[in-house]
Amino acid sequence: MRIISGKYKGRHFDVPRNFKARPTTDFAKENLFNILMNSVDFEESSALDLFSGTGSISLELLSRGCPSVTSVEMDPLHHSHLKKVSAALKDEAWRIVRDDAFRFIRRCSESYDLIFADPPYALKGLPEIPELIMSSNMLKKGGIFIFEHGKDNNFEEHPCFLRHIAYGSVNFTFFAHKED
Repeated sequence: MRIISGKYKGRHFDVPRNFKARPTTDFAKENLFNILMNSVDFEESSALDLFSGTGSISLELLSRGCPSVTSVEMDPLHHSHLKKVSAALKDEAWRIVRDDAFRFIRRCSESYDLIFADPPYALKGLPEIPELIMSSNMLKKGGIFIFEHGKDNNFEEHPCFLRHIAYGSVNFTFFAHKED
């Protein structure tokens, strides 16, 4: 896993072979961040990475200067990996939480400028995640929620839908609160 841009650009972190996570491809990640560069001031944005897996998205957010990045991961092996990478970076802006993402959403009292969620594509309850996040106070006004999912999901009818972009089998749907 490599970091594409920012202060940690070019850094590589080995992902254990026994990982169950499906990391966002470098191609999709690079295109996603190219889009975000035009709409997000990373140095002024707090970010949440749900279903963090390898930590690839969290690392890009940290590298691009986010002053606060929270990564939520339930799997003990993945959580341990995130902690090792965090110890190597020594970046105090990174908070790693071992928790079930659904439980974290229900209990979360913080709000974020940018939320990214990349659950397993076959996860039971996956279609409910956008509504859970958008109906909570987790996303700040003017913030963006990016949901990575498989091709079998369509969220265009959601009232907070902004846009959908696909890169091969990787689909990103963007959500934001509509202005009153």
